[in-house]
Amino acid sequence: MEESVRVAELSDREVLRSLAAEARVELSNKRGGDVVERLDPHRADSRAEIVSAVEDPAATLLLGDIDGTPVGYWLMTLRTVVDGSLHATVEEIFVLPEARSVGVGEAIIETLLADASERGAAAIQSMALPGDRATKNFFESQGMVARSILVHRWLDGR
Repeated sequence: MEESVRVAELSDREVLRSLAAEARVELSNKRGGDVVERLDPHRADSRAEIVSAVEDPAATLLLGDIDGTPVGYWLMTLRTVVDGSLHATVEEIFVLPEARSVGVGEAIIETLLADASERGAAAIQSMALPGDRATKNFFESQGMVARSILVHRWLDGR
């Protein structure tokens, strides 16, 4: 089994749409996922947003493959922050459940870290949902640590 990482292209739009749809289903089943989905400005058509990232110069959209078959994607964006430095944010991550823990995520994050550094980013960040220990542990294994905790409370009795 050989893992590889490549930049997503427009010809990957169908696989990107499929992976993004699976990511949304998984997100809705995780604690806090419903809040993330409700706050997503692209929730009406998140699959189109993923595909549009292919042509966005501020974005890096990578596909992780196993033996040439796409099994996951990661989307990172860059933006200038208040102090003038460039900041990288991993906006979306998803690897098919059967392809986890085999090195695809590590290969992708290494590529994103290198890309962010080469483009001049001072830092990189992402989010892990509450209770998603696997994602939190993965980020910590890459030297990323929690810098804030987002808290939430429904006001309509949920």
